[in-house]
Amino acid sequence: MECEICGKPVPENNPIRAKIEGSVMVVCKECSKLGTIQKAPPKPKFRQQSKSKRPSTTRNRNYSRNDEPTEELIEDFEHEVRKARESKNWSREDLGRKINERVSVITRIETGKMTPDTKLTKKLEKALNIKLLEKTDNIDLNQFISNSSGERTLGNVMKIKRK
Repeated sequence: MECEICGKPVPENNPIRAKIEGSVMVVCKECSKLGTIQKAPPKPKFRQQSKSKRPSTTRNRNYSRNDEPTEELIEDFEHEVRKARESKNWSREDLGRKINERVSVITRIETGKMTPDTKLTKKLEKALNIKLLEKTDNIDLNQFISNSSGERTLGNVMKIKRK
């Protein structure tokens, strides 16, 4: 078993699970310092299913790569929204009225304190006649593998953005 961040070996009998940026991962001792160490999940106890007359309403759904979004928000969306609004000589109130949103929402988007969801992004694109969503390409993960073991780790794949 290998660390999901750096790829170092992790003991099979006692792996360290750490919550890092909201995701629970199996990590080595050094990488566990990046998050909070999680307790091992309890082993499920055997539970006999009761025979109910009603059929189960939960459906198992297999998620695939096709469920991933094919568009993502451009990096400097806040500047584009502001520039387009100002080029039309609209106030934030005018834009809010046109897309049926509060002025505080427009302000938070333009200052970068809020990332609009897809629905709001499409409303902004239509009202301001700009392009905020860009197509994403499928990434071939094999080109990012750099360690000798051939395993995919988060460290092999991610691109670090520095501000």
